[in-house]
Amino acid sequence: MTARILLIRHTAVAKRWHGICYGISDAGLSIEGRRHAQRLAAELARENVSAVIHSGLRRASMLATLIARRHGITPVTDARWRERDFGSWEGHSWNAIWRQTGDEMNRMMHDPDDYRPGGGESGADLAGRVAAAFADLPANGTVIVVSHGGPIASLQACRARRPLTEAMRFIPEPGTIIALPR
Repeated sequence: MTARILLIRHTAVAKRWHGICYGISDAGLSIEGRRHAQRLAAELARENVSAVIHSGLRRASMLATLIARRHGITPVTDARWRERDFGSWEGHSWNAIWRQTGDEMNRMMHDPDDYRPGGGESGADLAGRVAAAFADLPANGTVIVVSHGGPIASLQACRARRPLTEAMRFIPEPGTIIALPR
């Protein structure tokens, strides 16, 4: 038996976080995000889930907990599935960051190997930790991972053998389920 991985991006965050760089900040879900999480958990109740893993951030752990409860299992926290650390940019609006840094912000896309936005984590750092987390997933059964746009995009770009400069095109919408073979 081999593993089937279901990557899920957390559902919509609270309105106060819209337009804000929240990376590793512990943003909560909106009312609609909570409703969406309930619907996803109900939808996934039909799956034969052997493990549920999440980043530990509130916006991911809520969905993971709902799913795990339906399967009578305990969700596991793995911080390697957290969103990118944006350093000093965390909690500031993207517009304010743009005004302060100008074109430097573009380096996240053009220089993902070395650029550390706000002194935080480079795209290569993110991709490396997520690849390690993926490699450590259980080898059998259906495994659900509730994570974030950046980690999911980095993993998908790497699995598609695309450069990290293209990772942005792999960012899923909140609540998206992506099935991957192991």
